[in-house]
Amino acid sequence: MLLSIGIVLILGIGAGYLFEKMKLPDLLGMIILGIIIGPYGLKILDKQLLDISNELRKIALIIILLRAGLGINIAQLRKVGIPALKLSCIPGLLEGFAIMIASIFILDFNYMQGGTMGFIIAAVSPAIVVPAMLSLMANKDSRNNEIGTLVLTGASLDDVFAITICNIFISLYFSKNVNIARELVNIPISIFLGLTLGIVFAKIVGKIFLVLEDISIKTVLLLATSLIMVGIEAGLKNYINIASLIGVMALGFFIAKNLKTKELPDINEKFNNLWKIFKVFLFVLIGAEINILVLREVGPLAILIILIGLVFRSIGVLISLVGTNYKLREKLFMVVAYIPKATVQAAMAGLPLSMGMENGDVILSIAVLSIIITAPIGAIAIEKFSQKL
Repeated sequence: MLLSIGIVLILGIGAGYLFEKMKLPDLLGMIILGIIIGPYGLKILDKQLLDISNELRKIALIIILLRAGLGINIAQLRKVGIPALKLSCIPGLLEGFAIMIASIFILDFNYMQGGTMGFIIAAVSPAIVVPAMLSLMANKDSRNNEIGTLVLTGASLDDVFAITICNIFISLYFSKNVNIARELVNIPISIFLGLTLGIVFAKIVGKIFLVLEDISIKTVLLLATSLIMVGIEAGLKNYINIASLIGVMALGFFIAKNLKTKELPDINEKFNNLWKIFKVFLFVLIGAEINILVLREVGPLAILIILIGLVFRSIGVLISLVGTNYKLREKLFMVVAYIPKATVQAAMAGLPLSMGMENGDVILSIAVLSIIITAPIGAIAIEKFSQKL
């Protein structure tokens, strides 16, 4: 397995660098590399590494959501609170259910398979959106800060909503006794419990931070605490649902409030470096799970389904911004910022297949195709239109 880890890191970084030189997102090169060296390609990767790929991808997602929480400004958050809340659920709900319905008619899925795929694909990519919005907010312009905070918060919470609803559809598929009404009621409860968990751990970690000086140790403590929170969710999932990823963001947010001014940039830099490593695992390993034959078989139909979802997502963004004072060009920028898929799809797309869901390989292939289509378009469009819009 150590040989495979070395290969993934060296070739993954190289592939990312090559694609960056071609003015394309580095994650695209990493996914293609994964397809080439994975079990459906050259079969280079050790099975032991593939067996723990779900855990490695989940750590990558935790790191990017921690960065999002650390980057939220409380003053700006107060200004964008209601629109951010709308952006966190309305676009994702419209996209997720649109894809669910489309997959039922186009691919002959049942509603549980369609809902699972719909809400895997519906999540916005924090891997692209978070760094882009943090960069936008770094120029100290108040309007840029406001819009950056709005998109950063809305998109990050969007991921948590999408993952929570996706897990409900998975539960419905594998259990004959799941009560849909009860599961829907559990969504706000699980979000509240996740938020509470994050606040409690933030208070505990904040106390420990008072006696620590080393920034590296503080960074490791934050990451370890986040892993424990997600582990608590996994351990209690048969008894109660906890949206631990909301807790991860809350942990970052409340810790950032109490850090010394000079400490926050240093911790952000540490997490940025961690992200560079785990990003390679995230995208190479999701590429390794793709069966290229399945992808080729569903390709044209998959593209249609993805485009239907994006249309409804864009409508949802505009609905969420009704009644705000944002100009049309600013609203269009937020539509663009909500296009890219990558992180959640990479972290979650293999789950239905690994659990034995029928058509899990199709769900995986279409979810990864959504990354290949939207990640480069979204990343390039955000960079270009942040200047013009």
